[in-house]
Amino acid sequence: MPTRNLLAIVAGVLALATAVGILVLWPSGRGLGLGEGIGLLDEVYDARVTDVTRGPCAGTTPEAQIECLTVSARLSQGPDEGRERTLEIPESPTTPDLRPGERIVLSYNPDAEPGFEYQFADRQRRSVLAWLAVIFAVAVIALGRWQGMAALAGLGLSIVVLLMFVLPAILEGTSPVLVAVVGSSAIAFLALYLAIGFRTMTTVALLGTLASLAVTVVFASVFTELARISGTASEEATLVALGSARVSLSGLVLAGMVIGALGALDDVTVTQASAVWELRAAEPQMGRVALVRAGLRIGRDHVSSAVNTLVLAYAGATLPLLLLFSESGQSLGTVANSEVVTIEIVRALVGSIGLVLAVPITTALAAWVVTSLPAQEVRTPDGRAAHTHGE
Repeated sequence: MPTRNLLAIVAGVLALATAVGILVLWPSGRGLGLGEGIGLLDEVYDARVTDVTRGPCAGTTPEAQIECLTVSARLSQGPDEGRERTLEIPESPTTPDLRPGERIVLSYNPDAEPGFEYQFADRQRRSVLAWLAVIFAVAVIALGRWQGMAALAGLGLSIVVLLMFVLPAILEGTSPVLVAVVGSSAIAFLALYLAIGFRTMTTVALLGTLASLAVTVVFASVFTELARISGTASEEATLVALGSARVSLSGLVLAGMVIGALGALDDVTVTQASAVWELRAAEPQMGRVALVRAGLRIGRDHVSSAVNTLVLAYAGATLPLLLLFSESGQSLGTVANSEVVTIEIVRALVGSIGLVLAVPITTALAAWVVTSLPAQEVRTPDGRAAHTHGE
């Protein structure tokens, strides 16, 4: 059987398994009512600050020195659109420094006592995020052109999979790990084929990604169990636990490791497959062993920087917590032993193991496939055919 056909069959079987998994695990829409169980906001409206004053809180005396921020805001949404409402926010280190003209978000509780229906929820940041997204899209399209647009489409569909399938399925009590594996597989198919196109090289990168992801799942499962990670270390996890006992918190930790590793794995496997294709196109007489060796040399340089990036990304996410531990004067071993830091260490190391193994897995698979194809059929990602002798 031709190599191309064999790859297509394997990819087709995996795609079918992914589709069946999505259909079986697809959420019914009932959810678990976590928002009601833990009091999450469900009604929020935009408003603009019109006036800000500081002074003693209502019902207190100046001698008590209990200061409050009194904010007047005009609502631009909701049942009181166009009207002004006054809020009182106690002064604390976390009190926002609001100014007239600033846009904010207010939570609304119609059952609250008169005058207390609205509370400050957050600043309004959607316009800033929208501009940042536009700059990001322009940068990607300027460099990648049509391929950049395809990559953005893949990113958009990946977000859709997370919002429409992964999160709702987990909220219904389905195994977070199973949902994350199926969702990650769907994301890998969408992102790779949209960004690179339906090519043999893309299928090789996809199979390398899924194989490395499977290894990552195994390592994550084993070491999460050995470390006895409960998943209750973070405040967010505690809120989920209060909202419903049906959500497995340790499973959520595992699912986060799987999804977090996927993006880095995509990067490594695509680079390795592309490198092997380029080498074969440049030198059609290069044999399978030589291709593997050359690909591994490229992979060593790439994976060293990728692992450093991955570890620093996870360290940056926990930087405030690490600062607190550092200030407390605790030893490195004591800090690492706390569950919230242990989770990030396991996450970074498991993800790095997956990255390291993705290099030989993808390189060997790419070398086997590309040497099985006729030289004239070997095309690089930009569409160039292999050189022939005499050119």
